[in-house]
Amino acid sequence: MLRALLLENIHPAAVQNLRAAGIEVHVRSGALDEAELIEALADFQILGIRSKTTVTRKVIESLPGLLAVGTFSIGTNQIDLAAAAAHGVAVFNAPYSNTRSVVELALAEIIALTRRLTVRDKALHSGTWDKTADGSHEVRGRTLGIIGYGNIGSQLSVLAENLGMRVVFYDTAEKLALGNAHRVETIDELLEVADAVTIHVDGRKGNAGLFGADMFARMKPGAIFLNLSRGFVVDVASLRENILSGHLSGAAVDVFPTEPKKRGEEFVSDLRGLPNVILTPHVGGSTEEAQEAIGEFVSKKLRDYMQTGSTTLAVNVPKLQLEHTGVGRIMLLHRNVPGVLAKVNQVFADHGANIEAQMLATHGDLGYVVTDISDVTQRGASAKLQAMESTVRLRIRDAFERPEFPPGPAAG
Repeated sequence: MLRALLLENIHPAAVQNLRAAGIEVHVRSGALDEAELIEALADFQILGIRSKTTVTRKVIESLPGLLAVGTFSIGTNQIDLAAAAAHGVAVFNAPYSNTRSVVELALAEIIALTRRLTVRDKALHSGTWDKTADGSHEVRGRTLGIIGYGNIGSQLSVLAENLGMRVVFYDTAEKLALGNAHRVETIDELLEVADAVTIHVDGRKGNAGLFGADMFARMKPGAIFLNLSRGFVVDVASLRENILSGHLSGAAVDVFPTEPKKRGEEFVSDLRGLPNVILTPHVGGSTEEAQEAIGEFVSKKLRDYMQTGSTTLAVNVPKLQLEHTGVGRIMLLHRNVPGVLAKVNQVFADHGANIEAQMLATHGDLGYVVTDISDVTQRGASAKLQAMESTVRLRIRDAFERPEFPPGPAAG
């Protein structure tokens, strides 16, 4: 029986879907460090994580039985994707499922900061009735600058316009502007006009330190700043200085360079205690609706990969989905070198096996061929496929959907 380990409070929907597929599921509430992960996964083929667990090259190389990793979040920067691909470990994420939740949090924080609700709330909790309009503004008519116009940034753009905001955005890639949003050519152009600046970039290494002292200095006096993307994108010390100096009127931060592994642990940050600053514990996508959607989405991708070899929306291996014919299925991840398909089919021909259906896809250094064929495990072809120098991972399912996983993938 296949076994899955799910960490970091993944939604029960994921557990239900995997168990319904005949997979034994174990759950843990917190994250694991590298050594803990290697020890815990010794007898598991599937790993489910969120944002706090890091899957390093050492983890992958130490676990030859690991077949797939599901990150129940948008980002995948916590996984060494190249190492996973090289060892035939497919990785799946949820690129769309929590988009609305993040957008709603951003909008709520823009309104709260612009109205200085944090300051009014703190005053009342301390027993002071501070009824005043000083520093409070409507968001209608103000300009929102969005850095990163992907799924989240573009949806935020549409909803912000519905509130009467003017939207400008910057993205390194060519993106279609939605509604009346205006694309600018440089971040400097955006900072010159934006009353609120919000970052929604991905976790690629090139975005580290993207927003530092020089960027804050270019922002309009009195503007507000939001980071709901990645903790390492922003220079926290510079943000603190600009809040204390009054150059910025407020900020909202949901992600941090260093975050506690578990709920209840102490949170340490230079941003604590600052006026009109909203700090949230990486909960941009943490609504019950989003977590259920993510649990459903990623678990079904893991299930489909284990059952049929489907790699639709995988992030590090070639993407394909071959309709199942009901006979045996051979799933071969291999190095993307010339002649592999011809060699594979020659093996089948040498053993008198007839191909019912076949599909091949490539991605970078990796190729993936899925073939439906009757009784292939009894013809001896699987041993020859496993022995091919180009083979990274070979999986077989017979016509009765019983999994067989030949040991020792020739990963490099």
